[in-house]
Parts: sequence; structure tokens; C-alpha cells
Amino acid sequence: MEAKHDIIQATEQEYAKLRAAVHGLGEAQMREVWLGTWAVREIIAHIAGWHREMLPALERVARGEPPYAQGTYDDFDRWNARFVEARKDVATDDLLREVELSHRELLRAVGRLSDETLAADQAARSLVDGVGAGHYREHVAQILEWRGRAAR
Repeated sequence: MEAKHDIIQATEQEYAKLRAAVHGLGEAQMREVWLGTWAVREIIAHIAGWHREMLPALERVARGEPPYAQGTYDDFDRWNARFVEARKDVATDDLLREVELSHRELLRAVGRLSDETLAADQAARSLVDGVGAGHYREHVAQILEWRGRAAR
């Protein structure tokens, strides 16, 4: 249970940092575009979108199947745009609730995987990190850098 415990713990820790990074931002700040064409709300929509998209992949992994067909997610930009476009009219508070819910669903799906499946050298480990801790870490760094610039 060590591998599973470690990745769940890392995912929770990095998610707490994501929540802290957006804590206290008002609606105008959440909508201020600063990352290409994205604001914080688009980052949140995109994270939740990847969570939702990877839940069936993790279910397939739990059954011993490949997570998805090779090449399915080769065009990350297209997928990112799809996730953001689908949620563009959703209220910011609802987006924050969605990412919280999808994070919890991600953790439940990870909890159903075996420790062996989540070993450091297994594809499932990188998949979970890619939509969990590693993904959160990437966007937390961006948000904190932006907040630092905005505070000057």
C-alpha cells in the first residue's frame, strides 16, 4: 500500500497548494487573462476537465486494460481548449466546486488501483501524476508567479 498511499498523499498536498494559490481571488482576478488566453478560471476548468477525462482511463487500468488508445491525447492543446470552451459560461464558484468534486473523484479512482499498478515505474503512476500532483504543481507555480507580479 506504500505506492498508493504516497501518490494519494502527494496529490492531496499539491491540491491543497492549488486551493491556497487561488484563495482570496475575487471574480475580476479570476477572469483576468494572463496565461496566453487564460485566466485562473480557465486553469481550473482545464484541470477539472482532465480529471473527468481520465476517470474512465483509470477504471480501465484497474481492470488491467490500457488506459486509452495510443494517440488519443497527442494534441493536448485541442483537449485543453475543449475543456475550457465547455465550461466558459459556468460561474466561477461552480468551477471551483467542480474541480473540488473532480479531485475527490480522482482520488477515489486512484484508491481502486492496486499498489503494484501505482509503482513508480508503471504507466498508471505517471497518468495519475499528470492529472494530479504534477499538474497541480505546474499551475500553482504559474498562479503564484502571476500573483507575485500583480502584487508589485
